[in-house]
Amino acid sequence: MGMANLHAGLDAGSPVPEAAAAGVAALFRARYPEMVRLADLLGADDPEDIAQEAFARLLRKQGSLRNPDAALAYVRASVCNLTRNRHRHLRVVRLRTPAGRHEDSSEQAVLLKEDHREVLAALAGLPPRRREAIVLRYWLDLSEREIAEAMGVSPGTVKSNVSRGLAALALALGEKS
Repeated sequence: MGMANLHAGLDAGSPVPEAAAAGVAALFRARYPEMVRLADLLGADDPEDIAQEAFARLLRKQGSLRNPDAALAYVRASVCNLTRNRHRHLRVVRLRTPAGRHEDSSEQAVLLKEDHREVLAALAGLPPRRREAIVLRYWLDLSEREIAEAMGVSPGTVKSNVSRGLAALALALGEKS
């Protein structure tokens, strides 16, 4: 993956200032794997595409951001929103197609340890908003304010989602022990 792919996804009629492109390129190099992992933990079936689209959106929006330091928060929020939208889309597709069980690829199965699989399975069983709150809090170690910004909700909603998500995870993992 590279910035060339991001530029290819942009309209030819919307030039991006060189300084903005350089800033996005630096953020992309530093944070792309993290955003792929975030999308993956949020349950995206195409985490690389989600992360790349989030950076492409940042590239298009960079010049109009009120606070240039908000670029990372913008990308995080984009990953959350794009993943959520993808889940909605897939839910509609699944309603219109015969049910089929999604199997993990053998490559993924080899890479994940058994204890991680149990946690990831329990995490996948959470409602999307609770899963987002847990991942943003404990994987990215974001503050409640940063999580609220990424999810587009109030800090109180973040607290509630984290608390309820942790309780559900404890129950799910306790039943398996």
